[in-house]
Amino acid sequence: MPRIQRFPIQLRFGDEDSYGHVNNVRFLQYLEDARVQFIHLPLSDPGQGGAEPSDTLLDLIGPDHFTLVARHEIEYSAPLNYRPSPLEISIWVTGIGGSSFDLGYQIAEPDGSISYALAASTMILVNRTTGRPAKLNEAQRAALERWLGDPVAFRRRQDG
Repeated sequence: MPRIQRFPIQLRFGDEDSYGHVNNVRFLQYLEDARVQFIHLPLSDPGQGGAEPSDTLLDLIGPDHFTLVARHEIEYSAPLNYRPSPLEISIWVTGIGGSSFDLGYQIAEPDGSISYALAASTMILVNRTTGRPAKLNEAQRAALERWLGDPVAFRRRQDG
């Protein structure tokens, strides 16, 4: 069963723009914060895909590789205003390719009553020496599969 990882998001007063709501650029920063926390999560199951219990996805990526964002898509569903109580961002893996993986996100109230945005990112594994995409290895794929879930259910625009 896939796991969805949830992290609190603490809004800052400075996140609001002159229109009185959280600026869309801040949403990308929230996604980045969640991604960074996500790759630092311990892979706690011993022997899971060759990972040690204390390994993280970042450990499995290793010093010879890094990830780059290849694509973002965000769908805003409600305006967000500053308030002192935190929101919640959910993150999960929606696809695993040869050298890439896709992440899904939802930014919402902790109780799920309001969803402010859905988002997706495509991440590319890159060889640090060559600067070229690198194939995901078995341990990396196994770690990502732990969080594999459904694609983000974006609304689709009608052409015309």
